[in-house]
Amino acid sequence: MGREAFIHRKTLETDISLRLNIDGSGVFKGSSGIGFLDHLLAQLVKHGLLDLELEVQGDLQVDAHHTVEDLGLCLGQALDRALGDKAGIVRYGSAWVPMDEVLVQVVLDLSGRPFLASRLKFKEERLGSLDSCLIGEFLRALANAGGITLHVRQLRGGNGHHLAEACFKALGRALRQAVSLDPRVQGVPSTKGSLG
Repeated sequence: MGREAFIHRKTLETDISLRLNIDGSGVFKGSSGIGFLDHLLAQLVKHGLLDLELEVQGDLQVDAHHTVEDLGLCLGQALDRALGDKAGIVRYGSAWVPMDEVLVQVVLDLSGRPFLASRLKFKEERLGSLDSCLIGEFLRALANAGGITLHVRQLRGGNGHHLAEACFKALGRALRQAVSLDPRVQGVPSTKGSLG
């Protein structure tokens, strides 16, 4: 059986079903109901070689906040569940991604200890139908639910679309590296004998 997980989260604000395969081929199916977020998730999945299927109903008549945050939570939970006891994984991942005038670095540790340090500064308030401030909310929810120590650094700024894309591509590439199995790693990659 592959490293997969299914998460269903239903609240008064959202109803999300999410299936994640961390040994996938970069396939994204479904929709969050927020076009620009789907675009970013497709980048994450493609560069992370993850397979992600979504069914989402959110209270978008209010705004996108609940949907974006809850999707981050569900994806983080699915990632943590798919990793199991994390035996044999590389654990750490990093990636630099340029996109034209923009340069973003993502460094992460699948430590079980959630932390987000993000230095993204968007000039635009909205990217398509997505408030740019919600990108930080997604990253925070992902880190918290996934037990990820996550550092996101903007080294060069510019167009907000490019900045968001570079961030999600770098996140995908860093995750791809961190979840990879290393045959030389015996058990969990920690001198404590556990992650978390």
